Amino acid sequence: MSTATPARPIKGRVTELTVVLTAIGYFLVAGTFEGWFPYPNITESGVDLLGHAIAVVNTLATICLVAGWYWIRKGAVDKHRKAMGSAFGLILVFLVMYLPKVGGGGQKAIADAAPDLVALGYFIMLAIHIVLSALAMPVVVYALLLGLSHTPSELRETRHAQIGRIAAASWILSLVLGVATYVILNHTYGNTFEPAFVLLF
Repeated sequence: MSTATPARPIKGRVTELTVVLTAIGYFLVAGTFEGWFPYPNITESGVDLLGHAIAVVNTLATICLVAGWYWIRKGAVDKHRKAMGSAFGLILVFLVMYLPKVGGGGQKAIADAAPDLVALGYFIMLAIHIVLSALAMPVVVYALLLGLSHTPSELRETRHAQIGRIAAASWILSLVLGVATYVILNHTYGNTFEPAFVLLF
């Protein structure tokens, strides 16, 4: 990601800030699943609503990422910067919805009645989605911070392009798989609901 007006205080601290922000992200997610944080109680219908909203947000983020990738290949640096910044902003919106959904509501699981092949595909996609989400976080943050702290000409002397390709590819695949599992879970086969208090035991 490139910018003509970089945030200079970040420059020189990109690696350190990446480590700190990634650790905070991991802590918030892990803490939510472990029940460390209080969340308001969310009903099953609320979980459904948040799930639909999250799917929309992730789809929009995917569109922004693909557009950003396209524009940087065309040399449209400013459009690329805006698209990637929008994608990151949408992921923050995702977290604001996802953490309370899991911590205060619960999760859905694919129904036992789903065909074995569909269930297997679902679990494989879900596993890849989860792993890529975790692995993508530091490279996405690193690429973002480089873009915020360097001018376009300065970025050519960094690993922004290489890291950015890895970040975008893993992020896009993770989001696409996340939306695919959402469709299977919510619109194709029935599911079971596990309230948040059950997840803690």
